[in-house]
Amino acid sequence: MTKINQWVWSTLDKASREKIMRRSESNIDAAMDATRTIIEDVKTRGDDALRDYALKFDKARINGSLKASDAEFDAAYDQLEPEIIEAIKYCAENVKIHHQQQMERVEKFWLDEVRPGIFAGEKTTAVDSAGLYVPRGKGAYPSVMYMLCTPAVQAGVKNIAVCTPPTPEGGIDAASLVAADICGVRNVYKVGGGQAIAALAYGTQTVPKVDIVAGPGSAYVAAAKRILGNVINPGMPAGPSDSAVFADASAHPENTAWDLINEAEHGPDSCALLITTDAAFAKKVAEILPRLIASLPEPRKTFCETVFSNYGGIMLCRDQAEAVDVANMYAAEHLLLKVEKPEILLPQLKHAGEILIGEASPMVMGNFGIGVNAVLPTSQQARTHSCTSVWSFLKRTSLAYVTAKGFDDLQGPVTRLAHYEGFTGHARVIENRDKSAFKDIDVSKLKG
Repeated sequence: MTKINQWVWSTLDKASREKIMRRSESNIDAAMDATRTIIEDVKTRGDDALRDYALKFDKARINGSLKASDAEFDAAYDQLEPEIIEAIKYCAENVKIHHQQQMERVEKFWLDEVRPGIFAGEKTTAVDSAGLYVPRGKGAYPSVMYMLCTPAVQAGVKNIAVCTPPTPEGGIDAASLVAADICGVRNVYKVGGGQAIAALAYGTQTVPKVDIVAGPGSAYVAAAKRILGNVINPGMPAGPSDSAVFADASAHPENTAWDLINEAEHGPDSCALLITTDAAFAKKVAEILPRLIASLPEPRKTFCETVFSNYGGIMLCRDQAEAVDVANMYAAEHLLLKVEKPEILLPQLKHAGEILIGEASPMVMGNFGIGVNAVLPTSQQARTHSCTSVWSFLKRTSLAYVTAKGFDDLQGPVTRLAHYEGFTGHARVIENRDKSAFKDIDVSKLKG
């Protein structure tokens, strides 16, 4: 029978609390040395190394190009049932609409007067190039393809390269190719693991070098992002999946058990945690979970058994305040809030990749089709990182403009501070400036 971890937060020692909070981060630490070797090999040998690793790790012999051909894209549509294509289109359209709505809220240019003649603002532009990583280790994930491609396309990234592990036949999952095509992305490469991140960071004969990488992956993918953080913007940390369900006695016990399984079935290094203050409710869920897990096919059944005896389980808290503290400390990738009065708790929940509210909004809906992005920060990184969005591919540049009048007002304070900090040259830029060269401009024209 499946063991279900059950903890009482107030009785746990520091080490036990840290293990629960850290979850699979230790797996990433263990992968660092092996990943460094892979990265150096890809940097040195390029495509040859990528082909060797495809054979070694994915059992895929790639004789042709590492890039998916137009013929492979066309064939992908013939390999799928029409219902699957329509499902991808429907869900991808919801994600597109949500990210278009994000772009409508992006202020691409603003320049406001701080004081008379002194203007400060920002302009927002897309990164030039982005690499997207779509994992495949335990299945095919076309949903991850459209979750990543959509915000990059909507943000206006001109050069998008997708890396995804090859199938044993040396191709790419048909549904993932269809999803990429629906999003308008055709630069898809048959490369997985830490070697894919290395290829995107350094570039190879086939895979282009990019400015930023986004997407979830294995411990080796997460390790490669860490190692290459000084070569490429590694994007938001997205490692093995984790989730929390914050529920009170008003929640449905069996639904809640299924909600815990939702992310636990991703893999043995995933995590799912129930946070509750109701001991009777916790007991019901603990009794139901083994039966539901036993009904799953392999390997999902074994994945869940591992999760609930390792990083996942049920956390009983003293009261609602403690439960909120635990949830914020845990900073789940996915947080499902199932309480009688969510309007009271929602403002208190500060740290999560996403918060889904109510019984009709299970994580699976967000995973595939509500429209919110399902690529989210894992392993407590939601404490400082945001969900994937158009902002993942946008950057802000500060703008400043000073008129002749503004210069006169600023020069005294600025010169005094420059001298105080020992920057004589800075001060003389002001003191020796020829004001006859000043020419005020019409700020309204700067928007272009």
